[in-house]
Amino acid sequence: MPVNYIPPAPDDLLPVPGITLGATAAKIKKWDRDDLLMVIAEPGAVAAGVFTQNRFCAAPVIACRDHLAQQRAKGAGFRALVINAGNANAGTGDAGLAAARATCAEAARLLGCAPAQILPFSTGVIMEPLPAERIVAALPAARSAARADGWFAAAHAIMTTDMVPKGASRRVAIDGATITVTGIAKGSGMIHPDMATLLAFIATDAPVDAPLLQALVREVADVSFNCATVDGDTSTNDSFVIIATGQATLGAIRERDDPRLPVLRRALEEVATVLAQAIVRDGEGATKFIDVRIEGGRDRQECRRVAFAIAHSPLVKTAFFASDPNLGRIVCAIGNAGADDLDPSTVSFWLDDVLVVDRGSRAASYREVDGQRMMKKDEIVVRVDLGRGDMQARVWTCDFSHDYVSINADYRS
Repeated sequence: MPVNYIPPAPDDLLPVPGITLGATAAKIKKWDRDDLLMVIAEPGAVAAGVFTQNRFCAAPVIACRDHLAQQRAKGAGFRALVINAGNANAGTGDAGLAAARATCAEAARLLGCAPAQILPFSTGVIMEPLPAERIVAALPAARSAARADGWFAAAHAIMTTDMVPKGASRRVAIDGATITVTGIAKGSGMIHPDMATLLAFIATDAPVDAPLLQALVREVADVSFNCATVDGDTSTNDSFVIIATGQATLGAIRERDDPRLPVLRRALEEVATVLAQAIVRDGEGATKFIDVRIEGGRDRQECRRVAFAIAHSPLVKTAFFASDPNLGRIVCAIGNAGADDLDPSTVSFWLDDVLVVDRGSRAASYREVDGQRMMKKDEIVVRVDLGRGDMQARVWTCDFSHDYVSINADYRS
């Protein structure tokens, strides 16, 4: 089971005014479950997204980028997400792009809007043709199933190797108006930030102008999904979208210096952070959640390089799984991070409150029994002080267990 993550109950995920969600079974794989989702917005909504930097990006990513650009250019607004599980529609060439566009065309027909107002998403096996005919045939059922309280069923419908559904909600007051933020995500493997990671969708009824929303989605991703990594592999399909329906009784938020924006941003960041950490806690085969904190760097990027060097090292991750205080592996990862001119004599690191390395060498107070006690915990903080600046960064990761290999070896069976 996920490391100290309790999935939401149906009532935990709050309806967002202006949003309905419908899940159904398109039978994309041989499984007995819903695997197709429509997230439908009332006219007047806007959407913004960030996507994978993988050059082999999937057909739906190409279509989403194009459709969002058209929405911005024409001011047409956003109407729906269409998400399928079981097939990534990646590495499928022109046929895959045609399948994504056919899905959008049918959804647009059902909603009476332009195809560019639909955003498609896929997750699952790469380089398999997408059975678009099954999706098109199932879309009317998804449309009919749409309901305001459909978030819990939606979180289930987008799962692949996830062990549990992932969702979160927040409700805040802005100028006397109640604002709701609810989001869902899927992901547990092939997780590494290069914008966001995985598939994640957040909706709010706050009225936010499209240009500001695009800036917000990048900033929210940077402090949440861009801090999560399971195995260092950026997927072909990674996508993170925020929808703003504008249904709240509040004047539009248009500028960065709007005094109402920080409250909304904080709610968005809290939901995104819960989802990002849930993905790591549900990392394939994970038994431990590891919070890597780097401080004392010259700049944030330097701190992030060191954090990811630790988080991605298979030797570090397997040591955590084994509860083996072979902490020279962390020292090695720090040294391999590519931090220019790093002087080891300024570097210290701790496991939780246990000082392991003090300014470049093993701390005089360190005892292996203390390291073993820390390594046996299911939540561990690795804190590193580079000792040469004021900047910091944080990354969440998990260990590598035998099950990680088994899950990925059996993924297509």
